[in-house]
Order: sequence, then structure tokens, then C-alpha cells
Amino acid sequence: MSENRNRAWRRFKDRVKKGKGMGSDELYKPEKKWKLMYFRKNKLARAKQLGLDYPIKSKRQLLDQELPSDE
Repeated sequence: MSENRNRAWRRFKDRVKKGKGMGSDELYKPEKKWKLMYFRKNKLARAKQLGLDYPIKSKRQLLDQELPSDE
């Protein structure tokens, strides 16, 4: 069973293996066309599925949420 490894096979394998080096895969890949999701409830549901924090909160908002003021 010999495989026919000609130029076309080598070119195919080169295309398949492109971008598989160290650091080439992205750690975070956001949702495609996120801006086209119009309704807030849809965005909240999709963000929950993806494990994203939406709406994005600033550090100040997170600190205020953690430390409630008793005044």
C-alpha cells in the first residue's frame, strides 16, 4: 500500500498544517457579529452561554458591588 505523495499532496498538507505552531491559537475568540445581536435579553443569554461578562463592568463598578456601603 504505497501512498501517492506528489506535489499536490505536499501542498495540501502544507495548507492543513498552517497556523498550528506555538501561540497561533487564540486564547479568546469573541462571538462573530456580536453587534448584530440587537436585543439586550438575547445578548445576555448568549453571553451566559459563552461565559462572557456582559454588560462589561469597570473595576470601580466591581468594587462597589463587592463592598456595599452601610450608610
